[in-house]
Amino acid sequence: MNVTDAHELARAVRELFESAQQALRGASGSPLIERITGHLGCPMAEIPNVALHLPMFEHVNLQRGVDAYLARHTPDAAWFGIAGNKGFLTVIDMLAEATNGSAYSSTYQLGAVDYTTVATGPSASTEAVQLGLVCTSAPDGSPVVLALQGAQEDRGEERCHLQILAAHRTTAAAVREEISKLMRGHDAFRGQVLSFGVSEHHHNQLLTFLPRPSMAASDVVLPEGVLALIERHVVRSATQTEALRAQGQHLKRGLLLYGPPGTGKTHTVRYLLSRLPESTVFVLSGVAMFRYLRATTALARRLAPSVVVVEDVDLIAEDRSRSDGNPVLFELLNEMDGIGSEADVTFVLTTNRVEVMEEALTQRPGRVDLAVEVPKPDGECRERLFRLYAASTSLVLPSAGSVVEATEGVTASFIKELVRRSVLRHIDEGGTFDEKVVDGALAELMAERQTLTRSILGGR
Repeated sequence: MNVTDAHELARAVRELFESAQQALRGASGSPLIERITGHLGCPMAEIPNVALHLPMFEHVNLQRGVDAYLARHTPDAAWFGIAGNKGFLTVIDMLAEATNGSAYSSTYQLGAVDYTTVATGPSASTEAVQLGLVCTSAPDGSPVVLALQGAQEDRGEERCHLQILAAHRTTAAAVREEISKLMRGHDAFRGQVLSFGVSEHHHNQLLTFLPRPSMAASDVVLPEGVLALIERHVVRSATQTEALRAQGQHLKRGLLLYGPPGTGKTHTVRYLLSRLPESTVFVLSGVAMFRYLRATTALARRLAPSVVVVEDVDLIAEDRSRSDGNPVLFELLNEMDGIGSEADVTFVLTTNRVEVMEEALTQRPGRVDLAVEVPKPDGECRERLFRLYAASTSLVLPSAGSVVEATEGVTASFIKELVRRSVLRHIDEGGTFDEKVVDGALAELMAERQTLTRSILGGR
């Protein structure tokens, strides 16, 4: 036998061996893999890797996008799952293991779908696929399998994933593009009030849905003309917005509310949110200002008209943790600038230390175009506040003159606490709920041993 004949014999033996292996796999292949490859019409080894990776808080929107896609293309499609020890593996890792094994030796088998619950509002939730696959078709009719996996660690960050399995990359990419568009059209965040942080709502650990405040202008006590000035700057109708666009004017605006603690800055912000029911609102405070600033501004741009509220922004004004030494506040101002003037996004900042903000804003001009002081209430405002907080009580007080005079220099928070303590005192003592009860509560708050309490409440 010459060398050529030997090579031909070796090739024939190899082909026979490979053919036998394929026949054996076909006889005892994985039902999980057969479900996928049978639908796609190609082996797993030929499927390109096309995926959509999103932050964990987008799980609800990913599910909505997939549901809308299935409703459009394959409304009768049924989900199936993977049985086995999933650990921290991705769907692709599990399918690779199932492909290499047999129906009897593989760790991962055809199984039930894993479900979880995700929030869709302050008190609403929906079921979402935690790990599951579904056979569907591409916009051009080609077969496709979608694999959805939620809350999976990816490079130290919790993310959710959608793997699009198809015979051709262009087919999978077309499916990914359509699902991405459907996600935006069915976005659960639009028109909601949201706060980054740790949430107790249905394992959505990074984004909390908050109830939108419901308030009237009479609930806000500010000096004459101040609330009207703030509203005129922030609250706009769709007609006014389009008129501004037509006149070539910018839509983005920045508002700074400043003043001592307890004067009503947050209360005023809550009123503004009640006046903007169509806007998506993001509330940043505490650690969230450091960790989720960029994510917030990106979402605000996507979901415009939107409002970004940054409370006590002076807390980040002096942070020097960044390597270049710039305060995190400057990063916020740069993010505000980067959104673009044509975006219908409002930034509302509050601060107790306006001197810190003033220095930063003069170095980064153009981000805030209205600064309004929320001062300690004068005599007229103190009486209005007292009447407002006592409106739901049984207090009989024809004149509040003595209370107004005795509370010179206090904040709205102090007056609110005065009313609450008056109610408690009336509950304990009984009798008529009148000026005498209020005087007793006021004397208690003004006692020398209550110095720190008064300071906390914004008293003299």
